[in-house]
Amino acid sequence: MTIPDTTLLPGDRARETADDLTFDVREIPFSRRGSWLDLSPVVALHTHSDLVHLVSHRNGFHGVLALAPERDGVPVEATWSADPGVFRWSDGDATVEAAFDGADAVRLRGSGLGLRLSDAAAALTPFTGTYLFTDPVDDALVFTSYETGHRYRVSVLSGASIVEGSEALGQATRAVTLGADGGWWEAEVRESTSQTTIPSPLRTFEQVVADSRADFAAYLEDLAPWRDARTPAAGRAAYVLWSATVAPSGLMTRESVLMSKHWMDKLWSWDHCFNALALAPGRPDAAVDQLLAPFDHQDDRGALPDSLTHTEVLYNYVKPPIHGWALRRLRATAARPLSRPELDRIHDGLVRWTRFWLDSRRRPGHVLPYYQHGNDSGWDNSTTFDLDRVIEAPDLAGFLVVQLDVLADLSDELGHPSAAWRETRDEVLEVMLEGLWTGEEFVAVGALSGRPSTVTSLLNLLPLVLGERLPREVRDLLATRLEGHLTEYGPATEPVNSPLYEDDGYWRGPIWAPSTALIEDGLRASGFPDLADTVSARFRALCERSGFAENFDARTGAGLRDRAYTWTAAVYLTLAADHARRTP
Repeated sequence: MTIPDTTLLPGDRARETADDLTFDVREIPFSRRGSWLDLSPVVALHTHSDLVHLVSHRNGFHGVLALAPERDGVPVEATWSADPGVFRWSDGDATVEAAFDGADAVRLRGSGLGLRLSDAAAALTPFTGTYLFTDPVDDALVFTSYETGHRYRVSVLSGASIVEGSEALGQATRAVTLGADGGWWEAEVRESTSQTTIPSPLRTFEQVVADSRADFAAYLEDLAPWRDARTPAAGRAAYVLWSATVAPSGLMTRESVLMSKHWMDKLWSWDHCFNALALAPGRPDAAVDQLLAPFDHQDDRGALPDSLTHTEVLYNYVKPPIHGWALRRLRATAARPLSRPELDRIHDGLVRWTRFWLDSRRRPGHVLPYYQHGNDSGWDNSTTFDLDRVIEAPDLAGFLVVQLDVLADLSDELGHPSAAWRETRDEVLEVMLEGLWTGEEFVAVGALSGRPSTVTSLLNLLPLVLGERLPREVRDLLATRLEGHLTEYGPATEPVNSPLYEDDGYWRGPIWAPSTALIEDGLRASGFPDLADTVSARFRALCERSGFAENFDARTGAGLRDRAYTWTAAVYLTLAADHARRTP
């Protein structure tokens, strides 16, 4: 499959437009803002099909229907191509095209090729698979999916069709072939919750395509008005965010950016902060929703959930309290001041979230809070957790100090008491420096064992976010240690010369967007702008070369794991926007 290269040449300062953008659906799913659906060959964890599937993210990640182009009943190995408005299968002059008609429907049309829509599960049991029948009201062909809890109504608007396995039970082929006679045809597939008859669409296919392209073009212009040839990945980054955004539904109370419309289709309670920062300069309403999404699910102790999806909110872990840091950054770049009701809601959430760490995550007699597992930190298997899982960690203390500082200022602004927040801030900082700083480096300490952790992880350098609240000599030593993590692609989470380093070791070596963003910001706050510029430039170049993967091999720069990860795209956009502001 050949994907056109639309990268602008060095020296060409023309601004990329939405019309310039194409992408490979093996890397980035084809979808649109607001939809819980996408078209993609990625059908399970690290699993690619030879066929594009209609994938739903309701009630989990499910490839509901396999979509196979055919000619005279014979499968065709068509070429795939995609832009923000339309996905195509092509075989010479014969094509099938797909476009999103709003959030819940996919319009399909073809000429010279048919398209076979088949149940990806095949076996129908009381708890799995789909059931296919013809609606007697309007002759729509309806697949009902147990896995998603929704129906997929195929309305044939023109052309011939063939139905297989209607009303079949158990193991059976269930499929609808559109354009069975090889002529022009058109159809709609609509995700719905009932058998309500859907009127035939009034808009033409061209109008449907134009609507998606226009929505994305406006989004791109809002998020990246600064883009030019020096930021050749800005359009793709914006598309990753736009296409992974879902409308409020189920347990998702706000429009939210999923981490991916591949298998990482959740909102985790620190990932969302980086997406909010990318949205703030151009879409401040969406940024506030993104920041507040997990706060709608705080428990009675003030803990944020580990993650949330359409039908699931998990509390088995938490995530680090970077929300004060994120709020400070968000307000500094937002296109408008936050309103009093917004600030009141954020203040209430931050108070409860901060109290959780102070009241529920401190050992009696201890000032510093603790993580219960690497997952609480977001750095699931960082080497910092090798000796003890339950640790008082320097990154956690640093984030909490920043959050207490931001909360104190916000309390002053809103007329609430603030002295206690500042007193606790100073106490946590003092004990952090006395108990976790060895004179050369920060260590974590086992909350039960008192044993110091290993110190090679980049996690131990995250107190840089404290900036000038750290003594100068501490900042100098942290910056020196950071240079040992820096590869040509950015800061590795474990130095490549460490005996604990692993190329695809998740947080034991690969380069990640959130750690890069926190380190880059910390270096600037700590008085190392040149080193921060280097970190920013290398990570931006990495994304321009390797896309927006979940993480990257620190030696080669190759993308790893999920290949369309929104916080990677968000950090690229944030760093690029910051760079554009500094170097017009």
